[in-house]
Amino acid sequence: MMNTRQTRIKAEAARLSAIFIDAGAIPVETACLQPAETLLDLYGEDIRARAYVTHDPQGGEMMLRPDFTVPVVQMHMNEGAEPARYTYNGPVWRKQQAGSARAREYLQVGFELFDRSNPAASDAEVFALFADALKGKNLRAATGDLGILMAAVSGLSTIEPRKSALKRHIWRPKRFRQLLERFGGGAPVLASRAALLEAATHTSPADLCREAGNHVGLRSIEEISARVEKLQADAAASPIDPAEMRLLESILNMREKAPVALENLRRIEADMPSIGPALDRMEARLDALATLGIDVQALDFEGSYGRTTLEYYDGFVFGFYAEGRADLPAIASGGRYDALCEVLGQGRTIPAVGGVIRPELIEAMEVRDGD
Repeated sequence: MMNTRQTRIKAEAARLSAIFIDAGAIPVETACLQPAETLLDLYGEDIRARAYVTHDPQGGEMMLRPDFTVPVVQMHMNEGAEPARYTYNGPVWRKQQAGSARAREYLQVGFELFDRSNPAASDAEVFALFADALKGKNLRAATGDLGILMAAVSGLSTIEPRKSALKRHIWRPKRFRQLLERFGGGAPVLASRAALLEAATHTSPADLCREAGNHVGLRSIEEISARVEKLQADAAASPIDPAEMRLLESILNMREKAPVALENLRRIEADMPSIGPALDRMEARLDALATLGIDVQALDFEGSYGRTTLEYYDGFVFGFYAEGRADLPAIASGGRYDALCEVLGQGRTIPAVGGVIRPELIEAMEVRDGD
C-alpha cells in the first residue's frame, strides 16, 4: 500500500507532467534496463561508479536507467519528427557513496525539446517552463554555459591534443585542474614519464617495447608507440601562455548576475576572441528570456556551473535550488546537449535542450517548510 509521502510525491509528479503536456510535450516511456555499451561509449568507465550494472544472457551488459535523456535522444534520432517535445515520468537509479543519505532510486519528471529553428529561443522556452512549473517554491535559479568554457579551451595557443584532453575532462574538475597545471608548466613531470621520454630520445618507441621483453596487456605495440609519440609531442610543446591561463581562470571563477557576467566576458573576448560566438548565443538567450518575462537582471551566472553533471551538456545549463537547504541537491536541472544528438544520431543531428525535476525533493522541502 502506498504511504502518505509516496502519495504526495506521485501527485506532484502528475502535476508537473500535466504542465509539460500542456506545453505540447508527448508523453514517452523508456525501458528500465538500458544497454550498458551505449553509456560506456559516451562516458567511459566512470559511469560504472554511478550506475547499477548487470549482465543479461541475451542482451549482454545492461544498466538500470541512470536518467531518461540518453534513451529519449536515441528514440528521437531513430524515429522522431521535427520539431518535437517529449515528457516522461518514472524512476531512475544512481549508486551513492557508503553512508550517503541521498536516494538510490527516485522519480524524474522531464521535458526535452528538439528544434533547429532558434536554439536561443529553445533554451529560453525550457528555462521559463521550468521556472513557471516551480513558481512559489522559493527556489534560487543558477545558470552557466559550458559552450563558453569549451570555446575558451579551443582558443588556447597550444597543441590540439592538449585542447582535446582539457575538453574531455571539463566534467572532471580535479583532473581538468591537474592537466591545466601540467600544460601550464606548473606541475613537475612524473619520474616514470621523464625516464620513458629520456629513453625514447635514443630508441624508437617500437624498439623500446620489443627490448622490454614479452608483450603483456591489452594494448598493441602500435598503440603503445602512438601513446609515447603523443607524450613526446606534449613534452616538446611550450607551456600555455600565462596570460591565457589567467583569462581561463577568470571564466572558471566568474560568479555574477547574468548581464554583468556577459559584460565581463565581453571584456575577456578582446583577448580571447574564440569565445565570441558563444557569447553571442548567451546574449540572444538573455534577450529571449527577458521576452518571456524572466528577470535576467536577478539571474545568477556561474562560469563553472554544470561541470559535475552527467557529461552530455555542451551549452546552456541551469539548476533550481532550495534556499537555505544545503542538504538537498538540485530540485531541477537541465541544459543543452547538441553533441549527444550527433553521437547517437550517427552523424545526423538536431539542436536539443531539456531538463528534469525531482518531485520527491519538492515534497521533502515542502514538508520541512510546513513543520
